Amino acid sequence: MPSYTYRGRDAALAPVSGTMEAESPAAVVQQLVAMGVVVVDVNTTRVAVVQVDAPSWWEKLRAQPIKDDDVILFTRQMHTLQRTAVPIMRALAGLQESTANRSLAEVLGDVRYSLDQGRELSVALARHPAVFSVFYVAMIRVGELSGRVAEVFNRLFIHLEFEKDVRGQIRAALRYPTFVLIAAAIALVVLSMFVIPVFAGVFAGLNAKLPLVTRLLIGFSNAMVRWWPLLVVVAVGSWWALRAALRSAEGRYWWDQHKLRLPIVGEIILKATLARFSRSFALASQSGIPVLEALTLVARTADNAYIARHIEDMRDGIERGESLHRCATAAGVFTPVVLQMIAVGEETGEIDSLLTEIAGMYERETAYAIKGLSAKIEPILLLMMAALVLVLALGIFMPMWSLGAAAMGRGG
Repeated sequence: MPSYTYRGRDAALAPVSGTMEAESPAAVVQQLVAMGVVVVDVNTTRVAVVQVDAPSWWEKLRAQPIKDDDVILFTRQMHTLQRTAVPIMRALAGLQESTANRSLAEVLGDVRYSLDQGRELSVALARHPAVFSVFYVAMIRVGELSGRVAEVFNRLFIHLEFEKDVRGQIRAALRYPTFVLIAAAIALVVLSMFVIPVFAGVFAGLNAKLPLVTRLLIGFSNAMVRWWPLLVVVAVGSWWALRAALRSAEGRYWWDQHKLRLPIVGEIILKATLARFSRSFALASQSGIPVLEALTLVARTADNAYIARHIEDMRDGIERGESLHRCATAAGVFTPVVLQMIAVGEETGEIDSLLTEIAGMYERETAYAIKGLSAKIEPILLLMMAALVLVLALGIFMPMWSLGAAAMGRGG
């Protein structure tokens, strides 16, 4: 709410003045009259916006990155400040001054400037997509439309903490397999570049007939030794080309569609996405947003282009007069549990509470599946390592055994 400065006289005709927050000057006058003050003047006052000087290129290079913990802490603090009815400009000013992260302070300064220019909070946050995701901005927009910004900040805080915990569990589960794969790749490169060429020279000097596995290893080693600069360029170029393709709309849609079908991790991704959909749609429904507009916002919060397009198809079906359950069934991306809950919710009128229960259920299942991720990956990893060791052992030692046997036969 805007702030107003006022001047007047109290019942004893003594001068009084101060600052008051209200919807309009008329509201200020009404409150002062109720307090027994004779109003002389009411003026609008603006909260000063502190502009942070634009950093130089060196400062940008050394700038402290804005981490997930910074955004989570900011979200929690904004929930507390909004719940206690602290004006948003004053809340942002306090957070800008108190944060130890200069980069976040610059972002908050720009958000305050945008608000001072008349922009909405969601629009101001959308100016910083590297800090506030599409999901974050869309949820703030839901709070603005429903008048429940404080509750949305709380929901975002819970959601961001859950996602951080999920990412941490995934990293912990993949840490050991990643180290093993990196060590295996380094060992394979060292063997191909330095060890196998030595054995190849020995075998060539003996003019021995080599097994197929050994010839394949020597051919692979020769290609690595001869073409390694080109292989490095091709690998780096392929990596950057893949990243560019996945940034495009078509590439992201293709990847989001197929990653749901990946073995082991695809089910985890699907459950986490359905949990996000259920939580977002329940919050929008609880906020009194119409179903069509709610689905439009939820599609932006899905963080999966494939599922988002199907949510938009659901919206189009409801526009044609079809039921939510029928549209969700036609989408083909929701599990039977979600479809059953949607059907029951439509019949009872409690779809928001049922979807909240679904979100909690999928969040628990996601956490449980992640805990068992390492146990599912390790057997596959052991089989891969065993196959690699077997191929190397057969390719290098079989010719040596054959030569040794031949030498012993000649000696006898």
